[in-house]
Formats: sequence, structure tokens, C-alpha cells
Amino acid sequence: MNKIEHIGIAVKSLKNANTLFEKLFGVPHYKVETVETEGVNTSFFKIGENKIELLEATKMDSPIAKFIAKKGEGIHHIAFDVSDIYAEIERLKKEGFTVLNETPKQGADNKLVAFLHPKTTNGVLIELCQEIKG
Repeated sequence: MNKIEHIGIAVKSLKNANTLFEKLFGVPHYKVETVETEGVNTSFFKIGENKIELLEATKMDSPIAKFIAKKGEGIHHIAFDVSDIYAEIERLKKEGFTVLNETPKQGADNKLVAFLHPKTTNGVLIELCQEIKG
């Protein structure tokens, strides 16, 4: 893993959260994107070398809607940048981690993504991210 790519925060209202985090960070969000396959709207902030992704559910049965119903708003996941997501998935499986999607899928911000089950990572949902080149 190369670095922390972003921290994902589940929110009930992207509009309200964007206003709050713009005040907190002192900068506007730079991108809003919908990821239909995940039932989520996202908004990204760049803070120095780091990024924060806000996630708002677009469907009641989406992972974010379920997360908020169970735990409320808050940190949802930590994403790590990887050079070769396919090799990293295989490496982590061999190390005993449970990969939720063994075939990477299109995520927000021009990334291929895969997730590790929180039961194998001390309760933290881990996202692997690789930039889509081309």
C-alpha cells in the first residue's frame, strides 16, 4: 500500500455536509459524483496531500443507508492507494483477509476499488484504490 488515498465519511445530506466541511476545512469541495452501482453520491475535499470523501445514500438499501441506519453519520472507511489492485487482493487473501469484492469495480474519482471485510480488519472497512489509467 502506497498511502492513505482518502477517508470516507457517511452523511445523511451531502448538501448540509458540504456546507459544514467547507466551513471546517476553509476550502470548497472540488468534485461531486454519483456512483450508481453503490447507490451513493460523493463529494471530495482536498486538504493538503489528503482527501476526504463524503458519501450520501441515493437508495434506501445502499451500503451507506444501511451504515447510517445502524451506526449514524461518521467515518465509514479508510481507503489506501495501491499500485496493482489485483496483486494486492491476492496478497491480502493469502494473508487471511476477507475481500468483499474479489473483482475490482469502478468507484468514484476514476478509481478501481475493492473492500476488505471489517471483521478481518479490527472493525475498520478498508478500501483499496487504484487509479484507472488511460
